[in-house]
Amino acid sequence: MLLTVDVGNTNITLGVYDGDKLLFVSRLSTKPLLTEDQYAADILAILNLYKVEAEQIDGAVLSSVVPSLTGYLTKAIRRFWKIEPYVVSAETVPEVTVIPGMVNSLGADLIVGAAAAKALYPCPSIVIDMGTATTLTGINRKGEVCGVVILPGLNTSLDALTSGAAQLSAISLQAPNHVLGTNTVECIQSGMIYGTACMLDGLCDRMEAEIGEPCTVVATGGLAGMVIAHCRRKILFSDMLLLDGLKLIWENHKR
Repeated sequence: MLLTVDVGNTNITLGVYDGDKLLFVSRLSTKPLLTEDQYAADILAILNLYKVEAEQIDGAVLSSVVPSLTGYLTKAIRRFWKIEPYVVSAETVPEVTVIPGMVNSLGADLIVGAAAAKALYPCPSIVIDMGTATTLTGINRKGEVCGVVILPGLNTSLDALTSGAAQLSAISLQAPNHVLGTNTVECIQSGMIYGTACMLDGLCDRMEAEIGEPCTVVATGGLAGMVIAHCRRKILFSDMLLLDGLKLIWENHKR
């Protein structure tokens, strides 16, 4: 079985594949102060919860945008499962290339998303990943990454807005029934959801214009499904895009 680990700034997403079957997906809060033993204990507890024996894990692949945790999790997997995890980077996944003149300094999450999009969807394409940050990665017809857009994620933007305004309390992220809000909560919800949907539509239009032809657009991330429902363009939703990308990378490099 293959253990896939995607470390984000907010959550660590775990998945276990038995062949092509994804057995489960679970999430841990990203806590940089935990030790490798504590992370190993948490992962073991999740495996036990889903009735997966530790000795059944014979492969592991890891992507991380939190450098301080990459070493801890690598050591934890190495120590408790006696296997060497494949750690995603621009150097270890050379099949994700960039256009001439662009420095290949892509983060691990962008590399995984690009690898999955190239394998699973027609190019050219745009990959939207909505997490702590919202990223849009452009991929041309040759499968090369030709640029990235990065902006604050929905929760990040909402936290910044509400923490800086004394009269605003915590507001849930959900779409109101109409764009024109009739109270403060609805006004902010409309701006967050409908405003983000319009922004994604507009950015995809501009990216397509620079790429030079229509693109397949696929979105992933915890809040993506809610937002793209209000986009005017067709955007595919793939909740497991990054885990599937990790599995594809592992299959390409496990030898």
